[in-house]
Amino acid sequence: MIIKNGKIFRCRTFTDGDISFGKTITDIGIIDSPGDYDASGCYVIPGLVDIHTHGAVGEDFSDGKPAALRPLSDYYAAHGVTSYLATTMTLKEKTLMPAMHAIRDFRYTGGAKCAGIHLEGPFLSYAKRGAQAAENLHKPDVSLFQRLNEASGGQVRLVTVACEEEGAPDFIRKVSKICTVSLGHTTADYDTAMAGFAAGATHATHLYNGMPSFLHRAPGVIGAAFDSGASVELICDGLHIHPSVIRATYQLFGDKLNLISDSLRCAGMPDGEYELGGQPIVVKDRKATLLDGTLAGSSISLLDAVRNVTAFGLPLEAAVYAVSTAPAEAVGLHDIGALEAGRAADIVVLDAGLALRAVFVNGTRVV
Repeated sequence: MIIKNGKIFRCRTFTDGDISFGKTITDIGIIDSPGDYDASGCYVIPGLVDIHTHGAVGEDFSDGKPAALRPLSDYYAAHGVTSYLATTMTLKEKTLMPAMHAIRDFRYTGGAKCAGIHLEGPFLSYAKRGAQAAENLHKPDVSLFQRLNEASGGQVRLVTVACEEEGAPDFIRKVSKICTVSLGHTTADYDTAMAGFAAGATHATHLYNGMPSFLHRAPGVIGAAFDSGASVELICDGLHIHPSVIRATYQLFGDKLNLISDSLRCAGMPDGEYELGGQPIVVKDRKATLLDGTLAGSSISLLDAVRNVTAFGLPLEAAVYAVSTAPAEAVGLHDIGALEAGRAADIVVLDAGLALRAVFVNGTRVV
């Protein structure tokens, strides 16, 4: 397969050229062969990688429903995401186990790839739990993590933990040898967060949300993430983070910035009442909240986040890197996330207005 005449994204910039591929990318440049797809006037970018998404189209990974994973993968592919981490909520072990099993057994080649699991909890702070159910919180527990990871077939790639909780330093030291550990839903101050990063954490979950504010005398997790070189997530739905803060955070973190959707089962659905981790939520005008008004996750896709941040003033090149290469590298997925020879042929074609034109997963056109 050869895509001709596109603006190919590589080395953090766009270059006119062609790209050839089978299941993996074989060549990029000016290819002296007939093309199969004319991408004139279009951007050709790596498939989007969403490392923090709970669900969409009425489904949630935490439900543990095997039948839900196919429509979810179809939804992601239809919005430019070629790989995702199935993200679970703070729930009891007996509820999380079926979700681990469903993801372990999932096999489907018609949509986006499930590249692993993000455990967003249950190892979180009560004070910064946000939309996570308080009764399901659990102290950082290596044994519980190991049981969940084993049940998933070793597919946990990211776990969020509050580093100030009892047992967290030991948890981070041990679990960071297995997967990426992220600090989030935490009350940690700067020194405590720095200790968490020194113990092995390398990522911060939805920066600004679920953590102390970034203050000039108390920089907290945000300052510690910057000083330690950690990668960070931002929810860019225009509700969780002000556009000015998104611009400033890009200037602060650069290539360490990861855009996420943090999408809930309400993504791709109309306004109404839904459920999140055993709690009712209400969606009105795209905004998802608990009944008490607490902001929950989002209703956007990751491609929506790209469109949003470019409208807010970020360069398109920065936005593309933040939804492809950066998240793939953050969770150790080195075979995806970039248009390079030898990597998976996960490719998205966008027109000049950032409308989706085509999606290829492992070289097969799925959209």
